[in-house]
Amino acid sequence: MNIVFDLGGVVVRWEPDIIVAKWFSDPQTRAVVRREIIDHRDWLELDRGTLSQEAAIVRATRRTGLPQATVAEFLRHMPKELIAVPETIDLMLRLKVAGHVLYCLSNMPFALLEHLENKYSFWEIFEGKVISCRLNLCKPEPAIYEYLLKTYDLAAASTVFIDDIDANLSAAKQFGMQTIKFENPAQCERELRELGYF
Repeated sequence: MNIVFDLGGVVVRWEPDIIVAKWFSDPQTRAVVRREIIDHRDWLELDRGTLSQEAAIVRATRRTGLPQATVAEFLRHMPKELIAVPETIDLMLRLKVAGHVLYCLSNMPFALLEHLENKYSFWEIFEGKVISCRLNLCKPEPAIYEYLLKTYDLAAASTVFIDDIDANLSAAKQFGMQTIKFENPAQCERELRELGYF
């Protein structure tokens, strides 16, 4: 069976509010940074690989009114905040030993992806990886799921997709994939067992 993992919020920690709080003490500034940087449509274009980090810094500086050096430092430090979740890595290794074939499908900007590729070896667990910035496609757009299924010749009915975002799971269901909404590694393993993956 095929098991497809999202990365941010599943394989690696992605906690925007905690990241923002580390850098900005003022609640109003935190709200502005969250709204005008992380939740702004420019972040999706970073994920898509169609906006450079340099351009994103200039545009976010203009929107937030923060010093450009502050915005640049915040964005350039962000990759270090993505830390692998040991329990998820352990789960993936056990699934592979059990004979399943693992893939990843993730929205991620180049800067974050390159950091993870340089720092971690969990990539070796995956038979294939589909990353938004390298395809100019983002979840939950149908084309990125089509790419996954066609490129790796996966039968949707024999594939389970694990993600922490409802919209991404709903899109996968449209292709006939089974889905699990990730909350934590233990819960994910329980649901995989219920589906017969262990």
